[in-house]
Amino acid sequence: MSLYDNELYLADVARVARAALPWEKLSGSSVLLSGATGLLGSFLADVLMHKNAEGLGCTVYALGRSAERAARRFSKWRGDERLVFLPYDVNGPLAWDAPDSVDYVLHLASNTHPVQYATDPIGTIFTNIIGLRNLLDFAAEHRARRFAFASSNEIYGENRGDVELFDEGYCGYIDCNTLRAGYPESKRCGEALCRAYQAQKGLDVVIPRFTRSYGPTMLPTDTKAVSQFIKKGVQGEDIVLKSAGTQNYSYTYMADAIYGLLTAVLCGTGGEAYNIADEGSNITLGELARIIADHVGRQVVFERPEAVEAAGYSKATKALLDGQKLKKLGWKPFYTIREGIPRTIDILRTSGKA
Repeated sequence: MSLYDNELYLADVARVARAALPWEKLSGSSVLLSGATGLLGSFLADVLMHKNAEGLGCTVYALGRSAERAARRFSKWRGDERLVFLPYDVNGPLAWDAPDSVDYVLHLASNTHPVQYATDPIGTIFTNIIGLRNLLDFAAEHRARRFAFASSNEIYGENRGDVELFDEGYCGYIDCNTLRAGYPESKRCGEALCRAYQAQKGLDVVIPRFTRSYGPTMLPTDTKAVSQFIKKGVQGEDIVLKSAGTQNYSYTYMADAIYGLLTAVLCGTGGEAYNIADEGSNITLGELARIIADHVGRQVVFERPEAVEAAGYSKATKALLDGQKLKKLGWKPFYTIREGIPRTIDILRTSGKA
């Protein structure tokens, strides 16, 4: 059973597609989407194709490394000329006989989980900088109306103890001389690179900053703590916590994350960054584990992490984001963490995933 057979998943797609956004900006447009088969990119592609079924007339050029994975993931849209998959590794130039102009370039491709940070730190950095540069060059050459760079809550670093919530101007502490620093520091550099392209090449850029995202579109290889907890819950096993669980983070359900991205792209001001976050989804890791355990009737158990896992863990103990700037553009999440987590598990259970 695929996600396309799941009523809850389809309801999420339709809910975002019904959001009060200026969809007319996408009418008849073209969208180049990197990371198209990932947790967020695949849901975004489904939303845009759902809108196409309602007459939007938007062509989605979906970039990803595996044509086979894309064929499985987007089976519903097989044969639809408005979804075009392009095999591509963002670390190389995009060799494609593209149209003269591509209206929107949305860069969502990145290494996004701890084992990748620890085992492929070079690839993590290059994807966030070299890969970004390749797509920025493409966007500038093809006169894109707007470019969106998917940044991260990790650019804020560790809370210095001076604020409760990170707004877009906050800059916490990161020890750059560590293996784990490759991800947040390259995301910081990526944001600076976007502003450089805006200033030097006149490219209109917005920067949505995602929190720790989750949802039924997560990949089986995802090693983030929330993803590991969800997998255990779907499989009916005890939830394994590999720390004291006191880390306090912001989370976002995939539908809310993509709604936030679309709000930033269609309503945001060029050059600005926008946190996609809501206080209703701020929670400690231990509380998150217990929500899942309670939902599936299991317990939380403790284990020491393996060395590779531990090397990829974030060193931040408190990272809560202020989402007021995005909310002023009209964004409001559909789900709190206590609603989104059970929904994710229920969708994955009935879809035979995770």
